[in-house]
Amino acid sequence: MTDEAAITYRGAVYPWHCDHMGHMNVMWYVGKFDEATWSLFHLMGISPAYLRDNGRGMAAVDQHIEYKRELKAGDVVTVRSEVLELHDKKIRFRHEMRNDETGEMAAATTLLGVHMDTQARKACPFPPELLARARALAARPAR
Repeated sequence: MTDEAAITYRGAVYPWHCDHMGHMNVMWYVGKFDEATWSLFHLMGISPAYLRDNGRGMAAVDQHIEYKRELKAGDVVTVRSEVLELHDKKIRFRHEMRNDETGEMAAATTLLGVHMDTQARKACPFPPELLARARALAARPAR
């Protein structure tokens, strides 16, 4: 992932994020990645208003997390995100979390999401304008 990838989350690790070993607990990695996901979706036009007004939702159907470096209380992190694959009803994307002080990757996750019709409770195609915005995010050069 390049430095041009969209910044989708910035924040700090607080003491209450840490487990009994003094490291940020896995639940907080997932939480910070979830916030990054909604920021990425917003860049694509998948806003709360879009979801409400159109009876749509997003469902995560697969997630893989790689833990690379420990994070401790006081560390400041940035998550950058990019679209890896885009199909008419699904999207695969990646987040990378880095320690701002060291520049080291702390964790990365790859997710597969499905665009849903909330009334029918089944997958449905993305509208063309959302596909275009997502493709623009996917067009960023890869390392």
